[in-house]
Amino acid sequence: MISCLLAGAVILTGMGLPAPARAHTLQPEVEVCARPGTWVAPSPTGLAVRSGTELVTEAARRAVVLLGEQHDNVDHHRWQLQMLAALHARRPDMVIGFEMFPRRLQPVLDRWVAGELGEAEFLRQTDWSRVWGFDAQWYLPMFHFARINRIPMLALNVERALVRQVGSGGWDSVPEAQREGVGRPAPATDAYTARLRETFEMHMPLRATGGRGGAATEADTRFARFLEAQLTWDRAMAELIARRARAAGAPLVVGVMGSGHLQFNDGVPHQLRALGINDSYTMLPFEAAPGNGCTKLPLGLADALFAVPPAQRGAAAGVRLGVSLSTGDGPLRIEKVSPESLAERSGLRSGDRLTRVAGNPAKSAEDLIGAVREQPAGTVLPITVQRDGRDIEVLVRFPPRSQ
Repeated sequence: MISCLLAGAVILTGMGLPAPARAHTLQPEVEVCARPGTWVAPSPTGLAVRSGTELVTEAARRAVVLLGEQHDNVDHHRWQLQMLAALHARRPDMVIGFEMFPRRLQPVLDRWVAGELGEAEFLRQTDWSRVWGFDAQWYLPMFHFARINRIPMLALNVERALVRQVGSGGWDSVPEAQREGVGRPAPATDAYTARLRETFEMHMPLRATGGRGGAATEADTRFARFLEAQLTWDRAMAELIARRARAAGAPLVVGVMGSGHLQFNDGVPHQLRALGINDSYTMLPFEAAPGNGCTKLPLGLADALFAVPPAQRGAAAGVRLGVSLSTGDGPLRIEKVSPESLAERSGLRSGDRLTRVAGNPAKSAEDLIGAVREQPAGTVLPITVQRDGRDIEVLVRFPPRSQ
């Protein structure tokens, strides 16, 4: 059995990564006293306040700039738009890659940039609500910026089915024809592996046993596949970025994606280096402490960090579903529902077998983790379970965002 006390906004999974994690980072931390609108960057003594003009100018000299986000934080998207405008002013020959779109949607992005689609039709043809699901209004200003300036947009992602298949059976279980052209990822760094293992074990701890034995072997296998899925996702985005960055007279390539793909220059930057792109620059937003206080940030998190106001999220940050799952043959089975949890309040029961989440098949615990993590605040997540021989739809109501 694998315990899944599912976090709404802190779990790193193959289904979508959040921005700067508050979990243990395995890196020393330094205290930063930065008001919103302040830039900080690495210095010989740790982290120091820097001029935003200097940092953006430095970034614009690189081949690739990577802008992170926490998907449910609207201020992160406002900051990304600000960065796109600042970088475009310095390097008008620009391409913007977006994690939000799988590769098959590239023709739709091309038609949008060309002015051939209206906003509503663009969202319909990209199947936004199913493919990404976060509030389109948070992202549309960036898409409009690209369109009015005729800046090419790149669909960086792959289909979730590919990531799920790698997570379920490993990279070698996927026939080459089904890999969407993605090459074998470079091995993860030890630090990246350690951070992902820590997160994996935090949300999927082994049930207490008299010893590790077979349970440990099962967990190790599942983590290895979890890691391979993460690397596949990183590699897919890095390959398309690298392809444009290598072109003759290459434009500035800017990537917009979850910060978990970028932290500590692992993830996508690591895969870029393996592809021969050593000139990337990572910029991440972070939340300033309330009341002009100070916050702790790990060293090496990014090349540049920008402080945004606190508590501007759209999703139910930190909400946990509160179930323990058994992963035997057949549908996922709920072994235990935590008292007073969101699952209990919504009517999920021990013994329920999960079949669908948000209308999609629930083939693995990662499917459920991803759906919970991505659910916006104040909305309803439909979960279909088999109970007493019948299919029952349970509506999990996520609390509204904190004000």
